Amino acid sequence: MADGSAPPGPDPVGPAPAVRPYLVTAGRVADAASGRALPVETQVVATAEGLFALGGLSFEQHDIVAACRLPQSLAELAARLRLHLNVVRVLAEDLREEGLLAVYVPDAEATHDASVLRRVIDGLRAVPDSPRGTE
Repeated sequence: MADGSAPPGPDPVGPAPAVRPYLVTAGRVADAASGRALPVETQVVATAEGLFALGGLSFEQHDIVAACRLPQSLAELAARLRLHLNVVRVLAEDLREEGLLAVYVPDAEATHDASVLRRVIDGLRAVPDSPRGTE
């Protein structure tokens, strides 16, 4: 909330995990194949194989695949699951290699194109403000 207090009702996600990130990723910090981390705007979505294999996945992998029924960015996924961004990057790469997650890395040239950024800003400005009576 704006005053620093917690929102009313139960926490929809639950408490943040107490496991250290390096334990979840076995000490890995980036994609081992390229040595370069996936960009935060990379879109991820579960494959049919991933949804079928949910029961046999580790806790974090299960949560990632289950949350990716609809496409979302790595940044959104990390925030939603309350996992460190680099943990999500490493696990997403693992899941992609296993065919359980489809990963769509944006074109590097398009992400540096000022006209794309201008269209995003214009689109955000066109979104109406939220109702004021809910504070």
